[in-house]
Amino acid sequence: MIRFHRIARALAMGASAVLVSASFAAAEQGGKYWTPADGPPVAHKARPVSHHITKPTTSTRTQSALARMEDPAATRKKEHHLILQVNTNDPAAMNLALNNASNVAQYYKDAGEKVKIEVVTFGPGLHMLREDTSPVKARIEEMALSTPEVSFKACGNTQEKMQKAESKAIPIVPQAEVVKSGVVRVMELQEKGWTYVKP
Repeated sequence: MIRFHRIARALAMGASAVLVSASFAAAEQGGKYWTPADGPPVAHKARPVSHHITKPTTSTRTQSALARMEDPAATRKKEHHLILQVNTNDPAAMNLALNNASNVAQYYKDAGEKVKIEVVTFGPGLHMLREDTSPVKARIEEMALSTPEVSFKACGNTQEKMQKAESKAIPIVPQAEVVKSGVVRVMELQEKGWTYVKP
């Protein structure tokens, strides 16, 4: 008999819990609560839902920073570009151009930033990159190995004119690349936003 009372009490409590939860569910859906009376359901005003705005926490700021770290565009550092023009057959000017190139490359290396430097030669400055007449050939060879950020361009127009004037082939050092026109090369790089310096 005692067991029967316990079972009955448990069933009654379970039924009450079901009715209470059902009335709350009904209230959320239609704003009406079940009442034990036989009459119609009583409408109650639902409380307005408050939207709580949270301030960014340290954890959300950290997640935001991590998201930026994973985004290559956010972490990409600016790459610097420099043109150094040599158009005179003057060893001092050639050495100055090489000094400038080395200094700029080292500066950005120390800063952890990328840089590209082009030494563009034309006119009498082509002697800087001529295999047979360059007074700075040894420095160019060494720089090509130690400072890959620096490249050398020789004017093809000047090379052709020198070949005609000297009636022989004009060899260019292997570290340099011949371009059609040194002046046009300078113009095109400037149009792309490169910084121009004449030592």
